[in-house]
Amino acid sequence: MIKGGRSLISSAPVFSNDAKKLLVCTGNNVSIFSTSTGLQITELEGHTTPVTSVIVVPTFTPSSQILCFCWTSSLDGTLRYWDFSLPELMKTIDIRMPIFSMVIPHLLTEGTEIDWKPPTLFSYLSVGNAKVRHDQRKVHRRILKCNLTKSRLAAGVVLAETQLPESITISSLGKFFGIPNKRKLHVWEVIAHDHEAAPIKRITLHHTKNLTVFAFHPTERIVAAGDVTGRILIWRSFGSRTFSLGGLTNGRAMNNEDERPGVRGDDDADSCASWHWHSAEVKVLSFSSDGAFLYSVIPFKNYFLGGGKEGVLVVWQLDTGKKKFLPRIGSPLLYFTTSLDPSLSSVSCADNRIHLLKMPSMEIFKSISGIKLPCSFPEIYEGLCSRFIFDQTAGLVAFRTENYCIQFYSLFDDCENFEVQICERNHQPSDDVTVLVTLMALSSDGSMMSTAETKLPEEGLGGLVCLKFWTSGPQSKGFSLSTIIYEPHRDAGISAIAFHPTRHMAVSSSYGGDFKIWARSHEFQQREQMLENPGWTCHAVGSYKKKPMTAAAFSGDGSVLAIAAETVITIWDPEKNVLVAVIGETLEPITMLSFIGNSEYLVSASRGLKSQLSLWSLSKLSVSWSYKLQAEAVACAMDVSYFAVLALLPQSSTCTELTETKRDGRDGVILLFKAGEPIPVATWSIKKSNLPNLVWCLSPIPQKAVMDANGGELAFVNVNSVSFKGNVLDGKSPPALLAYINGDHEYVLFNPYNLEVHEPSMVVRENCVGMEDETGRFGYASIYGELPEFDVKRNQTELGPLLPYKKP
Repeated sequence: MIKGGRSLISSAPVFSNDAKKLLVCTGNNVSIFSTSTGLQITELEGHTTPVTSVIVVPTFTPSSQILCFCWTSSLDGTLRYWDFSLPELMKTIDIRMPIFSMVIPHLLTEGTEIDWKPPTLFSYLSVGNAKVRHDQRKVHRRILKCNLTKSRLAAGVVLAETQLPESITISSLGKFFGIPNKRKLHVWEVIAHDHEAAPIKRITLHHTKNLTVFAFHPTERIVAAGDVTGRILIWRSFGSRTFSLGGLTNGRAMNNEDERPGVRGDDDADSCASWHWHSAEVKVLSFSSDGAFLYSVIPFKNYFLGGGKEGVLVVWQLDTGKKKFLPRIGSPLLYFTTSLDPSLSSVSCADNRIHLLKMPSMEIFKSISGIKLPCSFPEIYEGLCSRFIFDQTAGLVAFRTENYCIQFYSLFDDCENFEVQICERNHQPSDDVTVLVTLMALSSDGSMMSTAETKLPEEGLGGLVCLKFWTSGPQSKGFSLSTIIYEPHRDAGISAIAFHPTRHMAVSSSYGGDFKIWARSHEFQQREQMLENPGWTCHAVGSYKKKPMTAAAFSGDGSVLAIAAETVITIWDPEKNVLVAVIGETLEPITMLSFIGNSEYLVSASRGLKSQLSLWSLSKLSVSWSYKLQAEAVACAMDVSYFAVLALLPQSSTCTELTETKRDGRDGVILLFKAGEPIPVATWSIKKSNLPNLVWCLSPIPQKAVMDANGGELAFVNVNSVSFKGNVLDGKSPPALLAYINGDHEYVLFNPYNLEVHEPSMVVRENCVGMEDETGRFGYASIYGELPEFDVKRNQTELGPLLPYKKP
């Protein structure tokens, strides 16, 4: 089984000591990339829930830079010590509480590795409660001290309690660490010879607005913090009275507010300066290695990106407060990470991409691209937009991105293949969203693509629908625009696009009551030159009783065209454009049509209050079987008579004690059918885990805590023999793998034909895990009967199984 689609930006990445490797938290693992090639080298596997922190054990001599040790923390409540050059797990410490952040101050003290070692190594952790009751109005998170040498928490040591889990920031020399807590900044001093009962001094700096991020100066006692309004505060000589002996600085008592400009109340600092250029909350703060400059990042709203944000990196000169701006990268910046090599840094962007930068020019010389995160659309268009398309032969999935592109992503290699810019865009943040890419379609061999765009009307005027055809570029890398057709169905929206399996032909259907067959034209003369014209022209037009055409599909050999006319299926000869037959009638409009391989069967799905999944026999022109089932996706194998259905189970009506708010998440089931047989040959359940919402509190970008079957997609993908090495039948590769991708772009590929192998599920999370069937036999219950009761008191770290069952 192959998993992918993980986030690269859940936590800040870390460079190795020699700056040749970049360690990135990717779900439950830590992926290690080469900084010279941007390719993944290896992976640290062992944690059972997302990894939240990585700390590389530093070295202080050039000869020891080859040493590769690191500590990791996770929401599974464990800290792990690794040799990431092998990679090999060296030690595990289980504190039985989810860990959100970790620092180890004494690792940053020079001389730690050889000539001097503290008798005991301590870490400081930001943790959450293992169990949360729904009646707890204030859920406290704590900052604790952990004895790494003896593998235990320091008894009775609680440094702070906060309502939300806070990320711990440490100074570059390990002398100070702190957390922002609403309008306060707590800073602790680390003593040289630490022990479990050692008193830890703390100061608190106050502000009038909530603080979002802060950073320590590398060499001086200066701390910078950013707030929600875009202001940056610079406290100088913090802790002069508390952390230094005698309570005096330069022979003067520091209680006079006139001698402490900008400092609020009795805060322990000599001065506090305020810089305010940003117009929204400050997301990133980082000092340069010499401390002369302060880097800050502010996201500004770019309405052209669907209300999303881009990031501006501002470089402040610390002594003068002067600033300069660096070119926009096009996506909000989440982390700025420096390495021991002063010429190398990285920025992590909200589009799930990490850029490696040459310093000080900030030039991007290499990028590590993950799968793009879901983009939002106006609610009225959500149900009318295609979410994913698959290149089954190349093993690629494609989907829209925020910047009007379509990203093609390799399912086998878990990396970006290429991007196609669908619409031209500018970078003016004041521009509103005016165009939506609503539909996408690929030919069976992946050589042709079609997209549909809708230009939104302004004040009710000026709406426009556009159909585009694309041809693949050299070596199947990218697509070039071939033809643009404006208003292909007059002023009606396009409901579906499908390609002929063997010819340069396609069909588009519309809600206006017609469909059009498009064909690629031949060479033509232009300006006394013979040019190959890849243009597309209308070959035929059809309609049926002026009913909205809601779905379309070609048969496996292309001889039959099926068009859904709302609740009936019309069968056409695409060459002669002749209506051959009309079959069925469903209770709700049909939204999906697909022929099953080269068989005589056609599967349809309708959505609504009376959703149906139906199988139709073209030889008998009648329904073979039908279930009351809400199908989210249907996928048909290309060369065999199997098809898979992603069905949503009845929505939960109860929630666990973990939350009082009902979510929109849905459990689901994947059903594998053989054409003509009404009983599934195998099923896989899509379960939601009951991790509480606190798991997502540290997420740097907005995302749904619910990751479920709703919004998912299925596809059969041809086996890539190089990438896929397991799950073979009798020593032979399976005819195809089944790919499931959820609404958050996490995916799994597995062999659906080997029913003896129990495939584990992808980790999916949900707050509400209790489920109670709705009245009546619906969905899965209409096939197998009532579902068993679910235990709502499952262990928090339990993973929902994705298990195949033999045919009853």
